[in-house]
Amino acid sequence: MNFSYEELPLPAEIHSEEQMRYLREEFQVRDDDVFIVTYPKSGTTWMQEVVSLIFSNGDLTPVQTIPSFDRVPWLEQIRSKSMLETRASPRLITSHLLYRLMPKSFYTSRAKVIYVIRNPKDVLVSSFYYHGMASFVENPGTFDEFFQKFLEGKVMFGSWFDHVNSWWAIKDNEKIIHVSYEEMLEDMRGVLLKLSDFLGKKLSEEIIEVIVSQTKFCNMKQNKMSNYSLVPETLMNQKKSQFFRKGICSDWKNNFTVAHAERFDLVFKQRMKEMNLKLYDN
Repeated sequence: MNFSYEELPLPAEIHSEEQMRYLREEFQVRDDDVFIVTYPKSGTTWMQEVVSLIFSNGDLTPVQTIPSFDRVPWLEQIRSKSMLETRASPRLITSHLLYRLMPKSFYTSRAKVIYVIRNPKDVLVSSFYYHGMASFVENPGTFDEFFQKFLEGKVMFGSWFDHVNSWWAIKDNEKIIHVSYEEMLEDMRGVLLKLSDFLGKKLSEEIIEVIVSQTKFCNMKQNKMSNYSLVPETLMNQKKSQFFRKGICSDWKNNFTVAHAERFDLVFKQRMKEMNLKLYDN
């Protein structure tokens, strides 16, 4: 069951209007907070693992003993107030919010943002399977039906196009860095060097190797602290579709018809015309 906050569809089971008002008006962002911001199914859990390991200096203990949703709590979820208010700095925080819906205190802070972007065609496919296994979001219907809903932004957290546009518009802000799912897959070492510089965390070659190894898809899929297997089956039925499904690029080609691809490309061109952003493949 969804409800709408400022025209943004949100799952009512894990979000509330009260929580959204609290984070907008009362939540105090600290200057040393680090936010991981994504549109859903863009590599969020992956980046949570990466950033956790950067801040632990490669110590695997946190990622092997604390669930990712407790290690890097969600800003907009109901439980965040109790999770974040008393947490020691620096806090690592996750969010799916558009730029305009961040806490008011965020805009005047020096908090840093890692924005992860992914080919929206792959996001659509991953979202379709996720909606099919998670009971707290609306049933996706057929792939054709979900495809249309996605293009219209009638899915949780709204339009991919609105979300990416909102954060890309401030890409030159020094407190924000953009990282793509595709470059994480292709060159995690390069991503780590870029992130360590951005976060002011010097990483040795040994630590880099530990993080590269731990954040491989096969290792994260087996990590109970990251694969959401701790979540009750009534909320996430991984017998229908695993949370970590494939971890690849271009899976959309296994799901789109030619008509789907042509339709998506047309909408992408219309909606992203103000951005110098290309799809990662055609």
